[in-house]
Amino acid sequence: MIDLAEQTRLLGELPQELEVLASAIDTVRAGEISRPVREIAPIAVRAHDLSIRCLKQLDTLAGSQYAVMKDGHENLAFVAEATMRVSLVSTLCAYGITGRAEALLYEGTDETPETSRGYLAEANEELRQAAGTYRVLAQNLSRRLASAAARAEDRRRIERALAWPGLAPATPAHSPSAASGRCR
Repeated sequence: MIDLAEQTRLLGELPQELEVLASAIDTVRAGEISRPVREIAPIAVRAHDLSIRCLKQLDTLAGSQYAVMKDGHENLAFVAEATMRVSLVSTLCAYGITGRAEALLYEGTDETPETSRGYLAEANEELRQAAGTYRVLAQNLSRRLASAAARAEDRRRIERALAWPGLAPATPAHSPSAASGRCR
């Protein structure tokens, strides 16, 4: 059993961190991107570090009582999707570096920073989507923990899952795949 209040706090911190990263991307996009490695690589590293944290939290939640709570599997799918989006940001930043570096190295390529700006715009969209998902997940979990009726329902679900091993939380290796739709 994990401390769900702590997990709620961690989920709730992510949107702000993702928005700070999006702001850093906006700052770079507004400039000339004349030094793509120096300007974009630190953002890519920060995104990568955040994606590792998100993956660790997904792993923790997938192997916990969270998976058997009401809408737990669906919410795990949303966590997985948001985690994928954060991970994609570091890749998009790397493409942004490459797009601008090619223009500085080779003749006949786009000499403007527009290619890099395009990748960075995509990265920002992914960050905003992930931030929104994490915000909704944290709010929903917080509401469930605050509701005595919801806690009682989840306690029954957890007890039932522990009594029936086939219903127990998935092991980290069996995390659900991402789903579309709204978070519950």
